[in-house]
Amino acid sequence: MRKALITGGGKFIGSHLAEELMLRNYEVHITTSSPQGIEEKYNVGAAVHVCDIRDFDAMMKLCEGVDYIFHFASHADQACIDNPIETESVNVGGAVSMLEVARRTRVKKFIFASSAMVYGDQKQVPLREDLSALPVEPYGLYKYFGERLMKFWAEQYAVPTVTLRFFNVYGPRDPVGPAAYVIGRLLDRRINKLPLTIDGDGTDTRDYIHVTDVVRACIIAAEHPDVSNGELFNIATGIETSLNTLAAHIGGKVIHLPNRSGSRRGPNRRVADILHAKTVLGWVPNITIEEGIQALKNDLGIS
Repeated sequence: MRKALITGGGKFIGSHLAEELMLRNYEVHITTSSPQGIEEKYNVGAAVHVCDIRDFDAMMKLCEGVDYIFHFASHADQACIDNPIETESVNVGGAVSMLEVARRTRVKKFIFASSAMVYGDQKQVPLREDLSALPVEPYGLYKYFGERLMKFWAEQYAVPTVTLRFFNVYGPRDPVGPAAYVIGRLLDRRINKLPLTIDGDGTDTRDYIHVTDVVRACIIAAEHPDVSNGELFNIATGIETSLNTLAAHIGGKVIHLPNRSGSRRGPNRRVADILHAKTVLGWVPNITIEEGIQALKNDLGIS
C-alpha cells in the first residue's frame, strides 16, 4: 500500500485530497497544528498527527516509509501581515525542514502547494509559468520562496519535487460567512436573503478552480513518472470569471459599493495559461464554474 503525508491536511484542500487518496487505497497521514474539529468536521478517516512541521525529529519519524509528501501547511492572508516572524518561520523554515526530511527519508515525490499570488499584478494575461514573479503581499512572497526551494532541493540534492500554483480554489468545506473569500461571502448573503455586495463595478476577474480538479492535479503530479525536477504548473481553468458573472451564478439582487480607500483589491484580471499542465501532466479541469456554484447552492439548500 502506498503511503502519503499531507502537511496541513486538516483544512479545506488537504481534507479533500486525503479522502481521494484513501479511495485510491493509500495509507494517509495528515499533520495539523490544532486537533479541534478535525474528525467531526471532515471525517476523512486518515491518521491525524498534531505536530509542528518544524519539529524535525518528529517529522522524520512520521515520514518513515512515506512515498509522497503533499506540503500544504502554511500561514496565510492576514496572519502573514500580523505575525511576520512566525509566518516566515513556518512558511519558509517549515518548507526547508520538510524538504530535508524528504531528502533523508528518500520520498518518491514532494508536491508543493503554491499560489497564483506569486504573480502579483502582471500586465500580461493569461499568466504563464515563465513570467517573472512579482508578489505584492507577504503570502505570495513566501510561496515564491517555497517554489525556489523546491527547485534548489531538486537540483542540488536530487529530491523529486513538483510545484503546483493554485488559482482561486473553491468547493465544499470552503468557509461560508462574512469573513470568507468572495464565493463564501456571496453565498452567505444569499443564504441570509441579503443583497450581494460587490466592491467596484464587478468587472474584475479571477480564475476559479474546483477543489475536485485541484485534488486530481495533485495526485497526477505525484504519480507522474517523468515530472520530478522542481517543475512548475498552473492549476486553474484558463477561464476568466468576473465578479458580476459570479454573482449572477449565485443569484439575487446585487449592490455595487465604492472601492474602499486603501483596501487591497489585487489585480483587475487574473487568469491562467494552463497549456503546460495539459501538455505535460495530461490534466484538464472538468468542473465549470456554473456546475461548481450550483452544486454548492444545492448543498446549502439555496434554490
